[in-house]
Amino acid sequence: MIYLDRPSWPGRGRLWSHLISDVSLAELHAFAEMLGAPRRGFDRDHYDIPAERFPVAVWLGAQVVSSRHIVGLLRAANLRRPKHLSPTPHPTPLPADHAVVAPDNVDKRLITPATTA
Repeated sequence: MIYLDRPSWPGRGRLWSHLISDVSLAELHAFAEMLGAPRRGFDRDHYDIPAERFPVAVWLGAQVVSSRHIVGLLRAANLRRPKHLSPTPHPTPLPADHAVVAPDNVDKRLITPATTA
């Protein structure tokens, strides 16, 4: 099932709601696509939905619940992804020589690993 809270979170001159699924992230992404929510609105375990999309989300079948209930539903479904447990948005790159793979027909003695400056 899809849930959302009332638009009460300020940001960028608007009020926002949180849209979640208690089933799966796949269900959430599919609903958000029907709603016309851009993927950039996805934040770890929910979509941030502007107030003007709230009535459409309800019309499409999202159930309105309190913000506190949103968190409880995510936890109960084991879909909660708090910031402090989420991976960094820009993971540390592997060293340049970590993934050097040469085709079998190349003399590997001629390949030197790249060095980082």
